[in-house]
Amino acid sequence: MRCVIARFPFDLTRSGVLESMKGIKPEQASGESVIIGRRTYPVKQVGQVVTRQDRRDFSAGEVVRAMTQLGFTCPERPQAPAPARVLNPLQQASAMLGVPVAA
Repeated sequence: MRCVIARFPFDLTRSGVLESMKGIKPEQASGESVIIGRRTYPVKQVGQVVTRQDRRDFSAGEVVRAMTQLGFTCPERPQAPAPARVLNPLQQASAMLGVPVAA
């Protein structure tokens, strides 16, 4: 499949990506990731290995799009939980009594 990453065209295949990532130890994935074989790799690491370009030259979205089109699973990045609402003493007392107070 032909795809463009960092303004350069690449002819990528599923088997080619599997071969390129063989023997590569996955780094800690803190952002977007892609599952290749049984391992979960950070998207930027996969992009660097497959394209031989610096990670700053392409976006994670470009690699996610290419890997998805090749049939690899790119799990959604877990959303950070919404910050817990901090109640002031009046709101806390009202909540304990079961009386709603305007925020």
